[in-house]
Amino acid sequence: MSLPVLTIDRIVHKKQARIAIQFRYNDRIIKHLKKVDGYRWSASRKVWHFPDDPGRIEKIKEHFKGIAAVIDKTAGKPPFNRKGLLKTRHLSGKAQKLLDDYVKFLNGKRYSDSTVHTYAIFIADFLDFLKDKDIREITNRDVQRFSEDILMPFGYSVSSQRQFVSAIKQLKAFMPSVAIDDFTLERPRRSKLLPTVLSKEEVLHLLINTRNLKHRAALTMIYSSGLRISELINLKLADIDTGRRQIFIHSGKGRKDRVVVFAESFLPMYQNYLATYQPQVYFIEGKPGVKYSVESIRAVIKRSAQRAGITKRVTPHTLRHSFATHLLENGVDIRHIQELLGHSSPKTTMIYTHVSRKDILSIRSPLDESLKQVLQNNKSNPNMLLS
Repeated sequence: MSLPVLTIDRIVHKKQARIAIQFRYNDRIIKHLKKVDGYRWSASRKVWHFPDDPGRIEKIKEHFKGIAAVIDKTAGKPPFNRKGLLKTRHLSGKAQKLLDDYVKFLNGKRYSDSTVHTYAIFIADFLDFLKDKDIREITNRDVQRFSEDILMPFGYSVSSQRQFVSAIKQLKAFMPSVAIDDFTLERPRRSKLLPTVLSKEEVLHLLINTRNLKHRAALTMIYSSGLRISELINLKLADIDTGRRQIFIHSGKGRKDRVVVFAESFLPMYQNYLATYQPQVYFIEGKPGVKYSVESIRAVIKRSAQRAGITKRVTPHTLRHSFATHLLENGVDIRHIQELLGHSSPKTTMIYTHVSRKDILSIRSPLDESLKQVLQNNKSNPNMLLS
């Protein structure tokens, strides 16, 4: 009897370096796999995965000896570091100088720290991929080869590939002598995925199951005002006007200021939170006067969702999506929602019309109409049912 086949590969999942394991459903393999520390299941990628730490691949091979025939696809692939970046990057002095000047160029254009960091990482990996090729001779084909040999094999998402192309376009703007034709350089089409939205009941269950008062106040603030996680982290107490029920968001995404609502029902919790924790500068602080971390908020919402029995993948942005969708279902005009969310284009806000239940629930399925008509024409058999 032949052994079931198990495949090992390196991937980047949620910006983390992971070892992915794939196999046809097999109870024995799953039970054996769960004896290994650090395993996780990805519902989006349909793989089991582990941290890509030293010796992990050999341990997995040894663990499944006699249980499965292991195919190792990691051979020849350089490992990633803990944050999903290539470990084996070696830049020449000239390439490093170019990268440093490129970062200064992006900072001079007032890009956000996050954007500068992301673009710089892509360009650093790209320069390392090209080895000693003269930067002025880089062509569109080199860009395509990087996508084919690095981005695709290592499981980068479409959005990451779009960011890479944007980084290359800025490289061309920084160094016009590069042979890349940025006019013909196309970004892959964005995936048209509908946002995950919680029901109003699920949101309340999530908040109730957030046991720590500081954490509950943070998640309530995100949902009740539709904040991005970066806006929550940077929110100062001076920007919260409880008297007018308003919150001032300074330099949100795209460096736009806006005013959002402060929920009246949130006021008692807010006052209790202030009296208990006494934050000094920011709405939510790690240490006095120091911003709370994004990672901590993500971990909090994940634990709360598990306690609430919510099986959907819930992130801080899920609460923002839910805020917008629930406003739409409550009859708020799409233009007002656009302003509250800080969207530059109404097209971005229109996605919530696809997930709102208000109009969908008013539509009757043709099955309902067909059964209704049949029952009306066959009054002699009023109990006719599909079951």
